[in-house]
Amino acid sequence: MNTLDKVVYTAHVHTSGGGRDGGVSRSDDGHLDVTHTPPGKGGGTNPEQLFAAGYSACFIGAMKAVAARQHITLPEDLSVDAEVDLGPVGQAYGVAVRMTIHLPGMDPTSAQQLIDAAHQVCPYSNATRGNIPVTLTLG
Repeated sequence: MNTLDKVVYTAHVHTSGGGRDGGVSRSDDGHLDVTHTPPGKGGGTNPEQLFAAGYSACFIGAMKAVAARQHITLPEDLSVDAEVDLGPVGQAYGVAVRMTIHLPGMDPTSAQQLIDAAHQVCPYSNATRGNIPVTLTLG
C-alpha cells in the first residue's frame, strides 16, 4: 500500500548473490553497481555505508528545499558527516544514525533552525523517526 500523495520517482535496484557478504546490487539505469562485503573486510561497500550516503545526501537536499522556501542563502561548502552504527538489539540487529552538519559562516541559531526544519521534511528523517535513534549535531 502506497501512502504517498504522488510518486515523483521510483528507484529500481536488483540485489543478488550473498547479500551483505559478496552480493551485488545494480540499478536499472547502471549508475549504481556495487559489491557488498561485511564491515571491515574491504573490497566492497556495505548497507550501512550506503544508508549513510543516502541519508546525508537527502538531508542536504532537504536543507536546500527549506532554505529556498525561507529565502536563506546556504554556504557553498556545506557538508554532512554521517555515521551509521550496526549492533545487536536483543536477538536482532539494529542501526543508529549520527550526522554532523557543517554550515560554515551561518549564525548558529539560524543554522540550528534550518537543521530542525530540514529534519521535518527529509524523507529519510520521516522514515526513521520513532524507529531508530537519529542524532543531528551542528558542527
